Amino acid sequence: MTPTDPTSRRDRDRLAADAIRALTLDAVEASGDGHPGMPMGAAPMGWALYRHAMRHDPAVPDWWNRDRYVQSAGHGSMLQYALLHLSGYDVGMDDLRGYRQFGSRTPGHPEVGHTPGVETTTGPLGQGLATAVGMAFAEAHLAARFNRDDLTIVDHRTWVIAGDGDLMEGVTSEASSLAGTWKLGKLTVLYDDNRITIDGTTDATFTEDVLARYAAYGWQVLRVEAGDDADAILEALEAARADTERPTLIAVRTVIGYGSPNRAGTSKVHGARLGEEETAATKAALGIDWPAFTVPDALREETAAIRTAGADAYAAWTQTWQRYQAAYPEDAAAFTRRMYGERPDGWDADLPTWAPGSDLATRKASQAALGALADALPELVGGSADLAGSNLTDLEGETPFGADTPGGRIVRFGVREHAMAAIANGAALHGGLRPFVATFLVFSDYLRPALRLSALMKQPVTYVFTHDSIGLGGDGPTHQPEAHLASLRAIPNLRVLRPADANETAQAWREAIARTDGPTALILTRQGVPTLEVPAGAVARGGYVQRDLGDGAPRVALLASGSEVGLCLAAQERLADAGLPSRVVSLPDVETFLAHDADHVREVLGGDVPRLAVEAAVPLGWHRLVGDGGDVLGVEDYGASAPGGEVLAAFGFTPEHVAERARALLNA
Repeated sequence: MTPTDPTSRRDRDRLAADAIRALTLDAVEASGDGHPGMPMGAAPMGWALYRHAMRHDPAVPDWWNRDRYVQSAGHGSMLQYALLHLSGYDVGMDDLRGYRQFGSRTPGHPEVGHTPGVETTTGPLGQGLATAVGMAFAEAHLAARFNRDDLTIVDHRTWVIAGDGDLMEGVTSEASSLAGTWKLGKLTVLYDDNRITIDGTTDATFTEDVLARYAAYGWQVLRVEAGDDADAILEALEAARADTERPTLIAVRTVIGYGSPNRAGTSKVHGARLGEEETAATKAALGIDWPAFTVPDALREETAAIRTAGADAYAAWTQTWQRYQAAYPEDAAAFTRRMYGERPDGWDADLPTWAPGSDLATRKASQAALGALADALPELVGGSADLAGSNLTDLEGETPFGADTPGGRIVRFGVREHAMAAIANGAALHGGLRPFVATFLVFSDYLRPALRLSALMKQPVTYVFTHDSIGLGGDGPTHQPEAHLASLRAIPNLRVLRPADANETAQAWREAIARTDGPTALILTRQGVPTLEVPAGAVARGGYVQRDLGDGAPRVALLASGSEVGLCLAAQERLADAGLPSRVVSLPDVETFLAHDADHVREVLGGDVPRLAVEAAVPLGWHRLVGDGGDVLGVEDYGASAPGGEVLAAFGFTPEHVAERARALLNA
C-alpha cells in the first residue's frame, strides 16, 4: 500500500513510483491503448535515476553537461513522460492526457525534438541502448579533447533502461561489445528483467545468462533481486558510478504490470490497456486514492528538490565554464561552435579539384576530400566497419579512438555495421561531433534500421558506401548491390548522392557536411572513372547538363548517375560519329533534381527529346525521368564474379550498347 505519510526517503520513493504507475494507467486508459506493463514494473528504477542519480536541470534541458537518459524500451514511453512531468520539464498534464494522440507531445514511442527532455527516438528495440553507446563515446572523446587538468567542462553520464527485447536484438550485442572494449565507464544500463515478451515468457526464447554475457564483454554486472527495492537500486547505481573503467549492467528483477491483481507478471499487461475495472482494482491494490491525472501533494517537495538540485548543478557548471572561457578562450570558442553545430569560416576552402583527363575511383577522390575536411573540422570523427582500407576513410595523422586514446578521431567499429550507425546517431545527438561511417553499399542492409532513424531524427550523419555496383568485380553477387540505390532513395529525408567523378565527389562531401537537418549517403565506386569538367554547385542542384555533343540541337538525352555518366559520354561520341547529336545529363542526386520546378527539370532533360537512363542498378525510379517514350538500361538480376569490366559488359554497360539503345529510341 502507498504510504499516506511519506516521512522517510523510502516512503517518498514508493509514493513517487505509485504516482508514475497512476499516471501511466490514466494516460493509457484515456488513449484507449498503449503499453502500461513496463512503466508499472520499472517505476522505482526510473524514479531512482531522475530523483537521485542523474545530474540534470529540467529548466535547461539542452545543458551541454547534463546526464543523458535513454528509454531504450521505448514502448514504455509513459515511464519517461511521467518522469519528465514529475521532474519539472515542460511536459504538462494536458500532454499526458494527449498520450498517443495526433499532434500531442507524448507520442506512443519517444521522439527526440518532439518532447522536451527526450534525448533520442526509440521504439525499434535495441536502438536506444546502441545509440546510448554513441552518447557515451562522444562524452569520452570530448572530455579528452577539451578538459584541462585544472578545469573540467565535460563530465556526465549516460543512463539507459532496457528490456528483454532490447537485449535479444543483435545491435545491442554489437554495441555492448564495443562499449566494453572502449571501457565506457560512464555508461550504465538498467535491465528491466521482467521475463515477459508479447508472446509470453522468455523461457521459450531467451534463456541465456545475460550477466555472464555482459561480463564477457568487459562490463561490471550487478543484480537487484526485487524491482521495488529502492535501497538496492540506489546501491547498485552508486556501484555503477564508482567503477570508472567499465560500463555497468544492472539486472533488476521486476514484475511487469506491478500492482495489477489479475494481469501482473503476464504478457496480457504488456501492450494493452487494463480496462476500467482492472484499472480501478490496480489502484485500490496499490493504495492510489487520488484523482486521475493528478499528483499527490506529498510529492511536491520531492519534485521541487529535483529542480533545485538541477539548478544548483547547472549553476556550478556555469561557474566552471566561465573560468574555462577566461583561461582557455580559443578552446572555449571551439567547444561552443561545435556544440552549436556551426562550421568555421572557410571550412570548405581546401576541398580538392581535379583536371579532366585521368581516371580516378570516386572512393579515392572521397579520401582526398575527407582529408581536407578533417583538417578544417576537428569535430569530424568516424570510421568503417572493418573496411577502412577499402572505403579509404582513415584520417591521416590521427589515432584510433580507444580506452587509452579517447581523443582519437578514427573509429574502428569492427564488423558491426548496425551498431556503427546507431553509435553515430548517438554521437550526433550528443553534440560536438560530426560523425561519418563507412561500409560497402551492399552492406547498407545491415545498418538500415539505424540509418532510417538518422533520417527520422534529422541527424547529420554521413554514410560512405563504396563498391557501388556490379563494376566492383570479382567479389561477385554477394557483394554487388543491385536494389540498394533505389531502396535508399525511398527513405524520406535521406539525401543520396552518387557522384560521377572526382570533382562531383568533392562537391558531394561539401553537401554532406553543409547539411544539418538529416543524413547523407555518398555512393562511391571501386573502379576508376573519367575525371570531368563539373560546374560549381552542380551537385547541389541535383542534376545538370554534363555535355551536349554533335551538330545541332540534341535529338536524344542520356541520363545517368555515378560511373555510368562516363559510360554515357563515351556512347555520346559514337552517336556523334553517326550524326546524332545528344545530351548527357549527370544526376548525382535524383530526388533533389526532381524537387525543382517542372520547367527547370524539362529544360535540363532536353525538352521533348527521347530519354535513355543508364544506371548499374535496378531501374526502379528512373521511369519518372524518362517518361512513357523513354528507356532505362539497368540491372534486372544479380551480378557475377569476374573482373569488373567483364561483368559490366555482360550486362550491357558498354558504349556500343548504350549508343544502340539510344538509336533505338530514334529508330535510327
